[in-house]
Amino acid sequence: MIIDKDELAAILSRGWWVIMLRGIAAILFGVIAWVMPQLSLTVLLLVFGIYALADGVLGVWTAISARKERDHWWLLLFWGLTGIGIGLLTLLAPGITAMILLFYIAIWAIVTGVLQLVAAVRLRKELQGEWLFLIGGLISILFGFILVSRPVAGALALLWLIATYAVIFGIIIVLLALKLRSVGRQLAR
Repeated sequence: MIIDKDELAAILSRGWWVIMLRGIAAILFGVIAWVMPQLSLTVLLLVFGIYALADGVLGVWTAISARKERDHWWLLLFWGLTGIGIGLLTLLAPGITAMILLFYIAIWAIVTGVLQLVAAVRLRKELQGEWLFLIGGLISILFGFILVSRPVAGALALLWLIATYAVIFGIIIVLLALKLRSVGRQLAR
């Protein structure tokens, strides 16, 4: 089933502020992780779980708000449900090892990245600046594969890597939200 690019552009531009909140949440998560490196792995698990859960809930909200008007809202729903699932897994099992956390985060980052690449390809003619989705997707996928290939990394290194990823990803998503707001204004005319 192929997503209609006009529908996806309309869905995303209408919910630009939700995407902006997702970007701001990512930036805040990253800054907190940088400022307080003494966080224990348990606290890091909880903070990441809350972040992934909030990101997923906002993604589901975006999808559900468009379900009556759009046929292909399920892609955004899947994206949000992935975040909710990873967030809940993390929150319900905080005593898991750093290795399991790594794989939770890696899976989430890879799925998020792939879905962003799909969105970038679908929006390449409708959205000027679709490269922001493309870069965000590539960074997410790269981040996921780095976590899988370096599972023995120390907790502090993991914290810094996650913080850096979250801030870069958040900035890209905030920029994308601003572009989507402009697209929404053009579609409204």
